[in-house]
Amino acid sequence: GSPNLSSAGAVFIMLKSALGAGLLNFPWAFNKAGGIAPAVLVELGSLVFLVSGLAVLGYASSLSTQSTYQGVIREVCGTAVGKLCEVCFILNLFMISVAFLRVVGDQLEKLCDSFYPNGTLSGEGPSLQHWYVDQRFTLSVLCVLVIFPLSIPKEIGFQKYSSILGTLAACYLTLVIVIKYHLQAESLGLREPPHPSRASSWASMFSVIPTICFGFQCHEACVAIYSSMRNQNFSHWVAVSVLSMLICLLIYSLTGLYGYLTFGEDVAADILMSYPGNDAVVIVARLLFGISIVTIYPIVVLLGRSVVRDVWVNPKRRAVPVAEVHERRTRVALTVSWIAATLAIALFVPDIGKVIGLIGGISAFFIFIFPG
Repeated sequence: GSPNLSSAGAVFIMLKSALGAGLLNFPWAFNKAGGIAPAVLVELGSLVFLVSGLAVLGYASSLSTQSTYQGVIREVCGTAVGKLCEVCFILNLFMISVAFLRVVGDQLEKLCDSFYPNGTLSGEGPSLQHWYVDQRFTLSVLCVLVIFPLSIPKEIGFQKYSSILGTLAACYLTLVIVIKYHLQAESLGLREPPHPSRASSWASMFSVIPTICFGFQCHEACVAIYSSMRNQNFSHWVAVSVLSMLICLLIYSLTGLYGYLTFGEDVAADILMSYPGNDAVVIVARLLFGISIVTIYPIVVLLGRSVVRDVWVNPKRRAVPVAEVHERRTRVALTVSWIAATLAIALFVPDIGKVIGLIGGISAFFIFIFPG
């Protein structure tokens, strides 16, 4: 189709692909970096790289007229780097999908706890009548009924509607955390802000870079976004990327700051897990966040699918047009296997912090190395 994405739509989709599960991990990263100042410094430092990376990618995309991230890298850097990039890319997207499902699973578990408080909270007790609130069951049903239909379509454009919702969910979560902090400060009598264990070394600052990379990561989607934009002027693209990164920075920093101030050193790797399960405001935040992640997931699947297809189809056959039926069949097959595999892993991984550390390491590649 012809490129017809407006600037606002582009900013929303950028925000959407960046404001994902990383948001929940930020307060913990603030704690790990050794307090507020170091964490914000790391953020600002990474931001410079992030924006320049986005600009370079947009520019390279307009030069090489490729419409996918891996296509651009292949055109600009040659086939060997292209192949390496594709493999990293698949791994990365795959782990991100796992993290998303993991987060949704956590939220589902807490939601079920709040609706059926007696059986599941104690761990023991009559959990037999509640087989349907078991996380494995709820996640699988969700994947089949909701995520699968959303992941089938071919284009990224329809997702701007779902992406507005995701951005709103993230903003709502930030508001909840800020307000909760102030309410809690009043009810407890003003507490001292937590004193970081003075271990703010360089090492601890660098240890949170993976989380931050994971948080601001929209570099994979950005080429697809750029190539579907109506106005492909370079300066305009830079404006779009700077704007979306700044909004991101604001949302993330507020969340990280207040989440960290509220819980201090006890902050969980997934901030929503630190709040009690029966709190109405937080339940809404959980629902919204769950929904927003369910709507991001298809974007990831879409990207993953395009890469797998690129790796699969060798360059000679790439030029040959594929029959519509065959194309649809491979698309559905890829989607099914992708969702099944990520679901299987997500059910067996205990903690989102581990997954995110791993992803952040890989996405550092995309943000710092490949654009260079």
